[in-house]
Amino acid sequence: MFGTISILFYPKKKQSDKDGLVTLYTRITVNGQRSEFSLGKKIEIKRWCSVAGKLRGTTKMVSEFNTFLDYVKNRCYRIHEELLKSGEPISAQHITDTYLGKRKKQWMLVEIFQNHNDEMASLVGREYSSGTLQRYKTALRHCKHFIHYKYNRKDVPLERVNHEFITSFEYFLKSNKKLGHNSAIKYIINLKKIIRIAYANQWISRDPFFYWKASWKTRERKYLTEEELQRLIDTPFQNQRLERIRDIFIFCCFTGLAYIDVKTLTEEAICLDVNGQKWIKTHRRKTKTLSSIPLLPIAEQILKKYQEHPFVLRGKGILPVSTNQKSNAYLKEIAEACGIKKNLTTHLARHTFATTVTLSSGVPIESVSKMLGHTSLKTTQIYAKVVDRKLVEDMALVKHRFTAMATQKRLLKEN
Repeated sequence: MFGTISILFYPKKKQSDKDGLVTLYTRITVNGQRSEFSLGKKIEIKRWCSVAGKLRGTTKMVSEFNTFLDYVKNRCYRIHEELLKSGEPISAQHITDTYLGKRKKQWMLVEIFQNHNDEMASLVGREYSSGTLQRYKTALRHCKHFIHYKYNRKDVPLERVNHEFITSFEYFLKSNKKLGHNSAIKYIINLKKIIRIAYANQWISRDPFFYWKASWKTRERKYLTEEELQRLIDTPFQNQRLERIRDIFIFCCFTGLAYIDVKTLTEEAICLDVNGQKWIKTHRRKTKTLSSIPLLPIAEQILKKYQEHPFVLRGKGILPVSTNQKSNAYLKEIAEACGIKKNLTTHLARHTFATTVTLSSGVPIESVSKMLGHTSLKTTQIYAKVVDRKLVEDMALVKHRFTAMATQKRLLKEN
């Protein structure tokens, strides 16, 4: 808000002391709202000129006092101008508190966000993954662009972040950044964490996310069918690079491990139970939860196949895993070679484990959730819905078959 400002000096006559001196006050008015404070100086009431707002006289003492009043007035005008430039809320009390040095530190959004990301960067590999840090960096970048776009500023006070700011940011991400609904919501949730930190530290007096709730659009989880998975296993590759990427993808299909988890998998994560069955027991990098996965024969065969690989012998990992970017690029070649029309990615292997390998084979959803390392059963239920939809499709084929059979029998009777 721009805010029209006026500054007035006046003596409080009712507060005169025994010598007849009265205290001089400053009154600041912004848009009709007043704020007053004492200058801590006393004057003779007969020397005060209310029209000019100064002392009468030409003595050195009067001149110095009037110069002091000019300084106070100019200082208040400068504070008002600085508030305008910063985009902060303007009020008479705000200007008074700033002049008297009573204002608390003005916390700025981008500054707080950057400090959070710097602290997160120092903990990558211990408490956070590089992927999580990258998402917060991207969220901050989007936030900077939004602030410049909407306010033509590099930063805004935390007080400026309200429900309107949040909804406008969401619209900006969808319209200007061309992000999908769920992607936009993820970045707003990143912002929400920053605001919640500020609220917990009492840097702001209210939580602007109180009336905002994340809404997610359900996305169909792609996965390989049993037939596609078998075709992927059976297809021979002359190119060793493609064969290696294919094998590691299959390993993930039969273990449910995410890319980062298989890349950091160590020999210590393979253990035996009382029956001699091999298990993978590892904490997920994303959620820090324990995944307990029985090592199926095909996954064990892949481990044995690469145990003499130079990458493994150098102790860099249990499998020679390429970067995620390269793996996804090669998987497109592999899909084409196997006649698979779906967009193969490293994460699609995890979906395949959840649906085709486990749930479709009758493994209880609670067990699947444990193997996937999910923190909530609701996350695993997404895959259960996929399996249910497949059952509906399969039963539709059965219904069509027996409907045709019933029609044929009716025709035979009529003949």
